[in-house]
Amino acid sequence: MAKKTSQPRADIGLIGLAVMGQNLALNIADHGYKISVFNRTTSVTNDFVANNPNTPGGLVGCNTLKAFVASLKKPRKVIILVKAGPAVDAVVDQLIKAGIQKNDIVVDAGNSLWTDTIRREKEYAAKLKFFGSGVSGGEIGARFGPSLMPGGDKTAWKHLEPIWKAISAKVDRRTGKPLDDYAEGKPVKGGVPCTAYVGENGAGHYVKMVHNGIEYADMQVICEAYQLLSQLGGIKPDELSKVFASWNKGDLASYLIEITADILQQRDPVNKRNFIVDKVLDTAGQKGTGKWTAVNALDMGIPANAIAEAVFARCISAIKDERVAASKQLKGPRTKKYTGSKKKLVEMVRDALYCSKVCAYAQGFQLMAEAQKEYGWKLNFGSIASIWRGGCIIRANFLQKITEAFKNNRKLPNLLLDPYFKRKVNAAQANWRNVVTLAANHGVAAPVFMTALAYYDGYRADRLPANLLQAQRDYFGAHTYERIDTPRGKFFHIDWPHPDRPQEKA
Repeated sequence: MAKKTSQPRADIGLIGLAVMGQNLALNIADHGYKISVFNRTTSVTNDFVANNPNTPGGLVGCNTLKAFVASLKKPRKVIILVKAGPAVDAVVDQLIKAGIQKNDIVVDAGNSLWTDTIRREKEYAAKLKFFGSGVSGGEIGARFGPSLMPGGDKTAWKHLEPIWKAISAKVDRRTGKPLDDYAEGKPVKGGVPCTAYVGENGAGHYVKMVHNGIEYADMQVICEAYQLLSQLGGIKPDELSKVFASWNKGDLASYLIEITADILQQRDPVNKRNFIVDKVLDTAGQKGTGKWTAVNALDMGIPANAIAEAVFARCISAIKDERVAASKQLKGPRTKKYTGSKKKLVEMVRDALYCSKVCAYAQGFQLMAEAQKEYGWKLNFGSIASIWRGGCIIRANFLQKITEAFKNNRKLPNLLLDPYFKRKVNAAQANWRNVVTLAANHGVAAPVFMTALAYYDGYRADRLPANLLQAQRDYFGAHTYERIDTPRGKFFHIDWPHPDRPQEKA
């Protein structure tokens, strides 16, 4: 049975004991903090406490929310880990009824929409301090060190900061590489914590959303590299595993590259002669945060096409039956199988992967730069990049260079303009273009490789065909246009041919 509480003694509380909640609670307790836990299903609480009797900080199981609130030291600090949406509001309302007060801090650590967090902070301001914190790293990260992206009231952050810094992932102070003590099931000590105050109200959840959008693109470009090397190069999964393992020792070193190398060498448990990757159905799921990023980019007018295309790639994967039917009717190019050097193909695909990855990150940071104008935040992009160096799904050596880029120039308008990335992409772009050409000529879908290259060429173009587009808009809708030989901000309209044609707005 869960312990009965008589006086406040827990440093922090957590509501929601699914896998993520349990692991985060154990992480907090491992760092010496006493934590009260509550789950709607009482048996889950009781079993969790009974199965973990010897944590350094200690677990306090509570079977009612009133007992839960009473068990916490003031100002009370409560983490909510429930499904995003109405469930969060329901739990907060229940906490208020159970005794949560104005100076107490309630932290939504789920994947909530940032606008909901902004709304909740205002709505609950007279009753409690509502705080949002992005959490990335999955189950293992939650247990041994996630990347944490806190956003909300600064006075609330002062109370949360020691705990957040203790439980977050750590990276080497000099190299920025993750410290791996957690691999042995031990709390990580020393190093730089992968957390820092992000900004007010919904900033933490917004940054987490962008992280997930970049994650979508990062995963998709890895999948496109796999597809090209296996389909064009005829490289088998176990050999591909070695390719990805070699990439993981260089500029592309990251968690996602590492697990890809691991996945590709795994045999099918049903038939050991096969590789499991060949038996997994090619339909990808999604939880929505990537879509939120793409939709918000459209709302903000930011060209995050690599991120959006990664979302669409999952969408097209989902219509499996339709694709199978279409494959029997729609013909592709007759180009024969790639006959060039496999070694050269691997090198070209590696460069295409790197360049596309840079573009996806550039788009994510452009989006955050626009969002801070929209919501009045003051985001530190170097700090955000440093938070992502460890613990999270997109953790990578690559992020140390992004951290340095924004440290060297806090007003850097685009990652592609940083001297380091400008030099790297310039050196790799010939291979990138060759890979996109190969994919098109051989009929292999590589949507993010292709759209990232279009973004790069569009961004570096001093003139685009939008002049014709704007002329079209003025023709049918009198939307006006600017001239290249007059100052910006001065608009014109002319009577185009066929002035009697009905005009309508686009």
